[in-house]
Amino acid sequence: MIPNSEVQSIMKRFPKFEDSFIGLEYAPRLPKGIIRETKELIAYARKFNDEVVRPKALLLDKKTHEDPDYLPYDLMQTASEWGFYTMWVPKLFGGRGKNLPSLSPVVEEISSACVGIANVLAVHYLGLTSLMTSFNMKVTNRILKEVVEGERKGKPCLIAFAITEPIAGTDVEDNDLVDKGRVTCRAERVNGGYVINGRKVFISMGQVSEWTFVFAYTDLKKPSQNRVDFVVRTGTKGFSVGRHENKMGQRVCPANELIFEDCFIPDDQVLIDAYTIKKFTDKPLGEVMQRHMDYISSSSKAGVCAIGVGVARGAFEDALKFASETEVRGRLLINHEWAQCILAEMHKNVTLGRLAYMEANHANSHRGIYELLQMKPMYYYLKFMPSLYFRMLNPMLNTGLTTWAMSKMYYDMKKTEDVDCTSGLSSLAKFAGTDIGVRNCQLAMDLMGQAGLRHDRGMEKRLRDAKLLQIYEGSNQINRIASFKGLIAPVYPQTRVFEQ
Repeated sequence: MIPNSEVQSIMKRFPKFEDSFIGLEYAPRLPKGIIRETKELIAYARKFNDEVVRPKALLLDKKTHEDPDYLPYDLMQTASEWGFYTMWVPKLFGGRGKNLPSLSPVVEEISSACVGIANVLAVHYLGLTSLMTSFNMKVTNRILKEVVEGERKGKPCLIAFAITEPIAGTDVEDNDLVDKGRVTCRAERVNGGYVINGRKVFISMGQVSEWTFVFAYTDLKKPSQNRVDFVVRTGTKGFSVGRHENKMGQRVCPANELIFEDCFIPDDQVLIDAYTIKKFTDKPLGEVMQRHMDYISSSSKAGVCAIGVGVARGAFEDALKFASETEVRGRLLINHEWAQCILAEMHKNVTLGRLAYMEANHANSHRGIYELLQMKPMYYYLKFMPSLYFRMLNPMLNTGLTTWAMSKMYYDMKKTEDVDCTSGLSSLAKFAGTDIGVRNCQLAMDLMGQAGLRHDRGMEKRLRDAKLLQIYEGSNQINRIASFKGLIAPVYPQTRVFEQ
């Protein structure tokens, strides 16, 4: 065998090849309790599918065609009663504290029955992640306590995420691109806070959420160096809801235009700006903001991959059932070799897609934003300490020391190569998993023929739902470049990304 020192020397010739060993490196550190907990959550999601999602999915899709302005308040209430809106809120904030990577297989499970309903649950965690990864612990604590209290009172308190602008689109998702986009959402510094003017578009659950996380810019000519992150409460003067998008797919999850007209946001709702970051780092605002966006996307894009895999799996299961019940030329369709090849291809897609989002989550747990929570001592400490203990600790979150420590750890001390790895793998998972979702729906419709076009079969709905996945959380084209930026470009210093 080659001596270890020589192995290390050889591996240095391929510095990014180590990213292929994320799962192997993380396995010894993985708390066994996570495996058992994740299985329990998947079983819980399957029960939710059987009792809630499958009986309602097609009916609600039909209802949204009859009434395009339908809003899913009853569905939100049901999800809240099942505990889904606090399931992954850490115990320190009063939530149920389930391990964060487990959200992906749960989302896959629910998406296998209906992507729209899955998003009524999951979009809340995009807002929650953006809030938590700001590491402004005082504001985060206040809002998450409202989320927990809302569930207790039977009045769901959700968080939306608003960055997309009418003529900027994907440009706002990367600091290297935002200066080339035409951003219009402006934040003007005034006494005691900021005044926002502008619009956000295609904001999932924007009309029904209590809080909205918002990006705005103090200088529209150089937005990459002048971003401000806020949270805005629904009902705030100057904040209103515009049109309700009449989407092709995922119709039960509403998407809206949000309008800000001289909307005043006080300082106690500002998460990150040029003034706050000076307290914990000397890095320029643009670099901090890019890292914040990377932390958000490394979590959320793995989740979108899981949604795509859920669609792919649902399409496979429906096609398999159809093939096992339908005769062609006197034989069950499942006994024809050509059908077996299609079904094998679909099963392969599901399996590889699941590996993609699992690997992205392993990276987040080993080298990314989940690292602290997934360490064995911390995981078991959080799991087994009683809720009363965390209620006693909670006031510490309102001190500046907690914000300083978390911000210092993740914005000032975390290695750039770790952020590149987690961001790159999550972008890879996103475009791979969502392309798989669309492909499996197409294969299922090929196999099912005319039956696949019938609404009561559900396959045409799956394809409509899947297509949207290739667009949000950054289009798949931009995610290919983001994956190249994180996983390939660092090997070649002469490489320039997003310069054209």
